[in-house]
Amino acid sequence: MASEHSAAAGSGQPSALVRFVQFVPLGAVAVVLLDSATDFFPDDPLAGILTPTRLALLLGVIALVVPVRGRPRARLRDFRTRLDLPIGLLVAVSAATTYRGGHPTAPLRGLLTVIACHYLVVAVRRTRPESWRAIGLLALTGVAAAATSAFSQVTNETPTGFCRTGLLTDVACDAAGDGVLIRATGTFANPNLLAAFLVLLLPFALLATVCVDERTARTTVVVLVVIGYGALLTTFSRAGYVAGAAGLLVLGGAYWLAPTIADRAQRRLFAVLGTLALLGAAGAIWAVSRAGNSLGVRGQAWEAALRLAADNPLGVGLGRSGTAISAAAPGGRTFVHAHNLWLNWLVEAGPLGLLAITAVAVIAVYCAARAARAKSVIGTVGLAALTGFFLMSMMDHPANLDRIDALLWCTLAVIMAETPATWRTHPGTTPTLVPTQPKRPRHGPQRVGAAG
Repeated sequence: MASEHSAAAGSGQPSALVRFVQFVPLGAVAVVLLDSATDFFPDDPLAGILTPTRLALLLGVIALVVPVRGRPRARLRDFRTRLDLPIGLLVAVSAATTYRGGHPTAPLRGLLTVIACHYLVVAVRRTRPESWRAIGLLALTGVAAAATSAFSQVTNETPTGFCRTGLLTDVACDAAGDGVLIRATGTFANPNLLAAFLVLLLPFALLATVCVDERTARTTVVVLVVIGYGALLTTFSRAGYVAGAAGLLVLGGAYWLAPTIADRAQRRLFAVLGTLALLGAAGAIWAVSRAGNSLGVRGQAWEAALRLAADNPLGVGLGRSGTAISAAAPGGRTFVHAHNLWLNWLVEAGPLGLLAITAVAVIAVYCAARAARAKSVIGTVGLAALTGFFLMSMMDHPANLDRIDALLWCTLAVIMAETPATWRTHPGTTPTLVPTQPKRPRHGPQRVGAAG
């Protein structure tokens, strides 16, 4: 063993121990991302509050920070991002509303778990700059797993309990006629969750196209991405359709239009217009929530959510919005959440919780837009993913599911790892974790002595 270690050190190659320790953090990230796609981990804890996902995260963090000869360990600076302050506020507010109200701590532990996953991905990206290739391949694998499952449900006419007909009108599947269409759920419980998963992950699956340079391999990647977008169509989710289209438009616009907006006044104009659009959407939600049943169950949920927020400035507690809204809304309908990410945080954690999650979203989108303008591949796909997902979150709250929530925080981590941790930077301090035009790997036989 000692001779093998010495031989590896003498040849300049990392030892088996170093390779194993380097693998564990990325392996933990792979486990979390694939579990988000397929839910292959059991929900029951192994012992106490230690679930399989938390065990994987714990092992990944330990492997990052433990000192191993021949491998630099992760430092505190490798974990820091511009989201640290809003994340700290989000955790503090969530803990305060949980313990002040005497609510169960399981939702708070879930929040801490996805935030731990966020920082693990950030550190992996910072310490292993080449890991962007692995992120692309993992995204492609997750999309393929969920999309092929969705297509299987449609082609085999497997009942999912969700059907539509006509102009995307919900109907009972047992009252099916010739025109009824099965809404695919894939590896999720309902079609809207599958749509949100695909909207968030499909842009990152495109990273796999720059991981290969062989034409047939790249064709295979493109085919799988097309299957993913086709699976999005099989959900018959109206919000998913709009979000997916918005993501594709942003993907093209960020690549071709953003670099031409060089004037600072133009960038500020676009930022102001984006902010006004967000405020306008919030105002529209407030208005329709006062207009009775103009939006059906969503209007009822939003109206009840606003009343609850006014009566509970500290929030009703994490994970309790569905129960509270069900009790406050007329008609006896049961709600799981507020059908809006922002309103849900307002109900559960009060105005400070809404401020924190809004700051997280705004900073992440801003950093992704800046990176996209610099022709960063990660910035471009990240901006497309966040735009589509946050747009869909205006009409739904898919992050209420822990698997989607973990994927969202992983997406934020991949984007924030590309950005300096502080707002004040000096020339040469911006991380270059992925080139603006990534070099593709060279396959096939190489000449001996050829330049690498």
